[in-house]
Amino acid sequence: MWTERRRRRRRELLLLLLVVAAAVAVAASAQEAALRVGFYRATCPIAEDVVLEEMRLILMEDDTLAPSLLRMHYHDCFVQGCDASIMLRSRKGKKTERDALPNRSMRGYDAIERIKARLEAVCPLTVSCADIIAMAARDAVYLSHGPWYDVETGRRDGKVTVAEYVENDLPPPDSNIVDVKTFFSVKSLNSKDIAVLFGCHSIGTSHCGPIQKRLYNFTGNMDQDPSLDPAYAAELRKLCPPPRPGGGDDDAGGGGVPGEGKTKVPLDPGSNYTFDLSYYRHVLATGGLFQSDGSLLHDPVTRGYVEKVANASSPDEYYADFAAAMVKMGRTDVLVGDLGEIRPTCSIFVD
Repeated sequence: MWTERRRRRRRELLLLLLVVAAAVAVAASAQEAALRVGFYRATCPIAEDVVLEEMRLILMEDDTLAPSLLRMHYHDCFVQGCDASIMLRSRKGKKTERDALPNRSMRGYDAIERIKARLEAVCPLTVSCADIIAMAARDAVYLSHGPWYDVETGRRDGKVTVAEYVENDLPPPDSNIVDVKTFFSVKSLNSKDIAVLFGCHSIGTSHCGPIQKRLYNFTGNMDQDPSLDPAYAAELRKLCPPPRPGGGDDDAGGGGVPGEGKTKVPLDPGSNYTFDLSYYRHVLATGGLFQSDGSLLHDPVTRGYVEKVANASSPDEYYADFAAAMVKMGRTDVLVGDLGEIRPTCSIFVD
């Protein structure tokens, strides 16, 4: 009788899990269905034209903002979903997403506000900050000689920002492939998506902090990452000296992504502001700048993709894959319908 009771309880538990899984799937499908290309066609038909026009002007003034705005979309989506919570601020000293270590070198907040102000002038309280970030990321790629792709819109803006979520949800620069796959799988992104989205490192620079461990103390024995090409490592050591006792600007962490610092190190040497395939050739030949870049070579799926793109004669297939992966990432935990809000400015204070 006890065994039968346990079996019945197990069947009930399995049924409950199936119901929960189905509900989650339905909710995810509903979110995706609410996003669509041309969401603002009736309410603000010039929205995408305004964003692109402003992005042209912004990058003419400072082309180094292109990788920063692409990075902002990624950091926004991975932390509580694509809801512009990365823009929120606090008056009371509470640590927001902007204050978290991986975001301290983030640039481009003013650029998003500039675009938002233009849109508010023509379409008040219509276009969300979350959608502006997604469109600005696409335009940053396009204006860096990368592909144009259709961006789904219809996101609404979140009202919650927590610094700890950033450090919990973003893979650090010294991640191995197991860690990277874990972080991405939580966002329903697979191994191919990882290999494709790491191509964002085709543009931008880093400071020295995120690579000093790889160069000088990889296993805690004052050693260098053996998977890093020796000639490339020697070049990096010239740019990035060992960390100083007590730290300093170049010792500060930056989340392992393009950032600021006294010394700028290109993510894709020789092509660091052109979105192209050379990042994959660089990773295959040298192991890449970050340990997480090199980790792509330690998994059969991601390594196979790196090798394919590195040896491709045309960027067309990669550009199509990149567009699909960006659209997929842009659906992460979005707020739609009556959820969230449309803010008049993006960097509002939340307390």
